[in-house]
Order: sequence, then structure tokens, then C-alpha cells
Amino acid sequence: MKLSFNVNQRDVTVDVDGAEPLLHVLRERLKLTGTKQGCDEGECGACTVLVDGRPVDSCILPAGVVAGRQIRTVESLAGPDGQLAAIQQSFVDRFAIQCGFCTPGFLMTLTALLEENPRPEETEIRGALSGNLCRCTGYSTIVDAALAATGDDQ
Repeated sequence: MKLSFNVNQRDVTVDVDGAEPLLHVLRERLKLTGTKQGCDEGECGACTVLVDGRPVDSCILPAGVVAGRQIRTVESLAGPDGQLAAIQQSFVDRFAIQCGFCTPGFLMTLTALLEENPRPEETEIRGALSGNLCRCTGYSTIVDAALAATGDDQ
């Protein structure tokens, strides 16, 4: 099937099997490899993208359901001049990155949260991140980075 949608503010049309995971379309057809393939079961959050502003696990989302929708991947966060988004810079400044594999999913989940609520409490941040797994950082630096991105350095 021909699938048309908007990804990172660019209209695209690709030939896909409608049941194929969105993750594969993004990585293999559109070469947007920032979105990571982790568990393929919707458990780890490494593949998180925003669909109409909401974080979703792209590894279990059939591509056919995104027709006409707005998709944002981690590639959309930095500015056209390469300047990092506040949440990205906060991750760097707070050492919230170790191996980096899970980082794109965390960034997209936090982007959605901060766009909905620019000043979330720590409990809201931890709740939003409940679908993202990290095996390296222990989460405290990630939560610190999220708080710092809000301007609430605690």
C-alpha cells in the first residue's frame, strides 16, 4: 500500500505492508536511524516516537495506522543549525547518557511531557518515563536532566 504521512515536518509517501511496524519504515525506508530497535515488544521504549504529539512504541505500531498523521523522531529535536534542543543539552550537561542506546526514546518521551506540561513535578517525570528502560544510568541523571530542562534545577 502507498502510505502518506508527515515525518519531522516533511510529507512522505512510501510503499509498505500496512502491518509492518512503523519502526521499520522509519529506519529502513526513510533512513531515520535515530529511533532504536530494542525489544520489538513495546517494552523498552528505545523506539519511542511522537505520533500527533503522543509518545508511542514504533516497534509495535502498524505503519498503516499513521496515514495522514504527524510523526516526530529524535532527528527533529535539534535545530536546523545543529543546536541541541533544551532537553538534549540537559542530557549532555547532566551526564544522562552512557551507552546512549535508550537515549532517543527518553528524549522523545520527555519532549512530549514537556510540551504538554513545561514544569512537571519529579513524580510526573518518573511516571512519564515508566515505559522507558535504561540499563546504564540508574535513571537519577535522566530525571535530573528533565528537571534541569524545565529550569527547575533541584
